[in-house]
Amino acid sequence: EAQLVESGGGLVQAGGSLTLSCVASGFTFDDYAIGWFRQVAGKEREGVSCISVIETVQYYADSVKGRFTISRDRSKNTVYLQMNSLEPGDTAVYYCATAGTCVPRTVISDDKDYWGKGTLVAVSS
Repeated sequence: EAQLVESGGGLVQAGGSLTLSCVASGFTFDDYAIGWFRQVAGKEREGVSCISVIETVQYYADSVKGRFTISRDRSKNTVYLQMNSLEPGDTAVYYCATAGTCVPRTVISDDKDYWGKGTLVAVSS
């Protein structure tokens, strides 16, 4: 069974850092671009970042550019999202997913992709 499991969320003060992990299993990790998304209750899901299969393409939303860094470790079937200089506006549930589209301008995942169950990031002011 294909699975993505996020971890690393938590409560942090503004200006602090967190590193999210997304561990894949049950499918060929190396065949997929991976994206990170976030959602606040009552708002639309937002694509935050993605990394392509051979890591040559990375996307960052304007709101996180310069503060977040995405990377992948093929030996561990894991994608990381390093989040620095966190702001209260970054508070959300963060999800990873396989990304049907990962290009420099956007990331798109839909119901056909594999999704994790999310990890909560809360940033206090």
